[in-house]
Amino acid sequence: MTKVGIVVGSIRKNSFSEQLANNIIERFPEDFEAEFIEIANLPLYNQDSDENVPEVYTNFRDTVKALDAVVFVTPEHNRSFPAALKNALDVGSRPYGSNVWDGKPALIVSQSPSNLSGFGANHHLRQVLAFLNMPVVQQPEVYIANVMDLLGQDGKITNQDTINFLQTVVDTYVEFVKKH
Repeated sequence: MTKVGIVVGSIRKNSFSEQLANNIIERFPEDFEAEFIEIANLPLYNQDSDENVPEVYTNFRDTVKALDAVVFVTPEHNRSFPAALKNALDVGSRPYGSNVWDGKPALIVSQSPSNLSGFGANHHLRQVLAFLNMPVVQQPEVYIANVMDLLGQDGKITNQDTINFLQTVVDTYVEFVKKH
């Protein structure tokens, strides 16, 4: 069984990113187990905490270590990805030499209620993941524009072209994970 962590960049309840992530999880094959990784509970990373490590950091790091792969689903905040997501990446990569993200194949899905579709968030996140030594699916790139128009009241995607696209993305990612 391949364990895939789903990290949602938005910490808002029932966010567009969370709804989109739920739609993505449904597309994985049976031999892939997907689980949401909580990031809202992580205190801001401070190097002083390396001497007296908070238990929540240890639990988070152990959870990420146990994963085979990671999917990031994020909104765009001010042309980048949210602070909560950056904090989670920092907590998992510190102290220096203890990077729990190292080598885990990643998929980035960005979304926005606008036409820009989280382009800035997607590319800024790629930069950070490159430093963390996470191979990232390059194609297809996943930018979901006008996300609120794609989701029904139940949080399910209503547009068949988007459903088909996400299935292609997941199929590509599954093959990518198997290669890594």
